[in-house]
Amino acid sequence: MKKLFSGKQIVKIVCLLLAVGILCLSDAGVVHASNYDSNLTGDTETRTYINEAGSSENADDLKELNIANSVTVTYNDGNGQLNGTLRILLTLTLIALAPSLIIMLTAFTRVIIVLHFTRAALNTQTAPPNQILIGLALFLTFFIMSPTITEINTTAIVPFEAGEITQEEAFERAILPIREFMYPQTQTEDTRMFMEIAGAEWDGELESVPTQVLIPAFIVSELRQAFTIGFLIYIPFIVIDMVVASTLMSMGMMMLPPTTISLPFKILLFLLADGWNLVIGELVRSFY
Repeated sequence: MKKLFSGKQIVKIVCLLLAVGILCLSDAGVVHASNYDSNLTGDTETRTYINEAGSSENADDLKELNIANSVTVTYNDGNGQLNGTLRILLTLTLIALAPSLIIMLTAFTRVIIVLHFTRAALNTQTAPPNQILIGLALFLTFFIMSPTITEINTTAIVPFEAGEITQEEAFERAILPIREFMYPQTQTEDTRMFMEIAGAEWDGELESVPTQVLIPAFIVSELRQAFTIGFLIYIPFIVIDMVVASTLMSMGMMMLPPTTISLPFKILLFLLADGWNLVIGELVRSFY
């Protein structure tokens, strides 16, 4: 006769039956709602707060609120403390936005474009390399923006951390020094153009220019100013290229690229004129 179950299957069935029998015979694990302690959370007749609302007599009593036995509320001179997770989220958001803010709302745009024009005028290809130009531009931007950064820290960050002002007031105080930096660097025609596009009237004062209008006007003005400085840097090097090209043509050496011969003369002229000092010095002075 054919076997219905194998040995292993029989063992499993026996174990399953034993487990079911134990559960059926044991009633110690049965839990009823009536067994709950009346003082535990979940009782419909007992509230979970310790003190009645409005019973706090001083700041120390207010700091020791206990709601639902797990939620605590702390405060600092009228300002609530941000949760650690929320602080991390805000920090990561600021880090993501930092490159755009540094590039668009500071002197970085003009500085990096002028440095690029200087390298292109010298025709040295990758010397200085991009890492050097970006690093130099960042430090020059920090130098130029130091008064603005100091004012933001003094008027907005420090009072907010001390609990003297709200977040809205801190933001308004922080954006004001940046607006005061951007406005003198912005061309009037650029500001008027964006004000006309926005359909707003402008009386020529900074207070009447919205931030969303001032920022694009400032960026366009920075591009114009940077290209103007770049054109002036190109002029002496173009003269050297023309002189070298004319000399090579008069000598019948038309197959020799003029840039190959003019490059050492460009570098020599740049060194004799102390070019880096002139370019960077005048570039920084253009913001003052």
